[in-house]
Amino acid sequence: MLTCRWSYLAGALLLVGTNLCGLAIPWLMKLAIEGLQHPASVRFTPARYAGMIALAAAAQGIIRVFSRTTLLNAGRRIEYLLREDLYAKLLTLDLAYFSTWRTGDILSRLANDLTNVRMLLGFGVLGTINTLVLYVAAVILMSRISLSLTVCAIIPFPLMIYVVQRMSASMFKRSKHMQETLSRLSTRVEENASAAAVVKAYCREQGEIETFRETCQQYTDASMEVAKLRGAMLPIMAGTGAVGTLIVLFMGGSQVIRGTITLGGFVAFNGYLAMLVWPTVMLGWILNLMQRGAASMSRLGEILKAEAEVNEPADPVDPGAIKGEIEFRGLTFGYGGTPVLKGIDLKVKQGERIGIVGVIGSGKSTLVRLIPRLFQVPEGEILIDGIDVNRLPLKRLRDAVGFIPQESFLFSRTIGANIGYGKPEASREDIERAARIAGLAKDVDRFPDTYDTLVGERGVTLSGGQKQRVAIARAIIKEPRILILDDPLSAVDADTEEAILRELSAYYGERTVIIVSHRLSPLRDCDRIIVMEEGAIVEQGSHDELVALGGRYAALHRTEQLKAEIGRM
Repeated sequence: MLTCRWSYLAGALLLVGTNLCGLAIPWLMKLAIEGLQHPASVRFTPARYAGMIALAAAAQGIIRVFSRTTLLNAGRRIEYLLREDLYAKLLTLDLAYFSTWRTGDILSRLANDLTNVRMLLGFGVLGTINTLVLYVAAVILMSRISLSLTVCAIIPFPLMIYVVQRMSASMFKRSKHMQETLSRLSTRVEENASAAAVVKAYCREQGEIETFRETCQQYTDASMEVAKLRGAMLPIMAGTGAVGTLIVLFMGGSQVIRGTITLGGFVAFNGYLAMLVWPTVMLGWILNLMQRGAASMSRLGEILKAEAEVNEPADPVDPGAIKGEIEFRGLTFGYGGTPVLKGIDLKVKQGERIGIVGVIGSGKSTLVRLIPRLFQVPEGEILIDGIDVNRLPLKRLRDAVGFIPQESFLFSRTIGANIGYGKPEASREDIERAARIAGLAKDVDRFPDTYDTLVGERGVTLSGGQKQRVAIARAIIKEPRILILDDPLSAVDADTEEAILRELSAYYGERTVIIVSHRLSPLRDCDRIIVMEEGAIVEQGSHDELVALGGRYAALHRTEQLKAEIGRM
């Protein structure tokens, strides 16, 4: 940022130099005309004045190039730094934040709002400095020629400033509304592009076109409101300059006839007044940039000011080598005041395999997501190796946990890159081993580029089962002490599931394993099975114990057996 300050300072000085060269031209014309009128008193010949005017114009052009480049580059540099800060900020925010924000809205802020800020800090700053320097210097030089004529020429300007100031407040509101409608438009495009298969499968193309047209019309209407206001500003600016010119022509002409000012002075005065016309028109554009930039900055500020609920502990504890013992003590948790988990008491020993089953909405996924602190955990209610998870450094905690979520998200990279995502230094042998354990190796070998095969956006080129197995391999390659599988085999057939479970069983070793599943087959070899209902543990025990108990698990077991028998018929 210090470099940008020096760039702005250098650009401002160069801009002053540009305007001084430009302001010298009317004054040299004044001296040249007066020299033609009174040759005896002339200091230089007309040819010398012409050369000086040409030199001043050339210097103005050269310095202007450097002044604009310096200031506009500073705006670009700040845009770059601000984009980095925004991206870094987004990476520090947690799931609770992203659950309330739309992806298209965030992308719109990082693209369109940043562009508005860059325009403000580039062209806006350039125009402001240029207008300020030109107005101050031109008014001083005009006053030296005729103070009374200067006062008359600038009489319309206070009225213009008052009107424009009133319009600027409306410009801010309309600009912010326009950016918000653009965010909705970006969200609509992003959702339809990501869900193209769903749109086509349900023949909703025409409906989505109509919805997009409505959103697009809202953005057009908001843009037109801004354009109308901006269009009203420009005539006011131009009209102010025209009124000033008429006053000068009438009163200045009379003063030349009376001999109050010289013809050269009158020409120079009109030259300076003409130089003020463009900055006056530009003032409206600058004010528009300021309002749009301010609206965009307020939207970007919402991201920069956002605070993650999950933060690094104030007094972190070094756990040493995490072994994998997990304990829940009266855990109660909810989203937005709605309780999801109620008084969970559970101790998982190091190396124990725990299965969790329950109906949809019973809190299974929420429970396992709290172990790596994907959401803020109440103090003292989850302990790992006897240490409160809120006191463990996040990197140490999450490096020790291999988490496979229900929805297998893949990056638009190769299969190998997706598997090795959790371990950047992984070798090709590590990647192949993880794929073999996850039951993916045979599928990958059938691809022409094997592990170098690009999977497309969100893994669109892979089947649901293949994506799940890539996610399993990605967790396995980390060699975590705690492995959490949140329904990771829902998209594979029974034979593939059985093969994967055999490989995983050999891999588990001394690791603590927690498996969440809506099917009972992945849980049969678990040391203990937890049955959840309405956010509470209602049963626990081994598979045989729970079947013998004749409760909820036994009912699920009978239902699954009945489905299997019907399937064989």
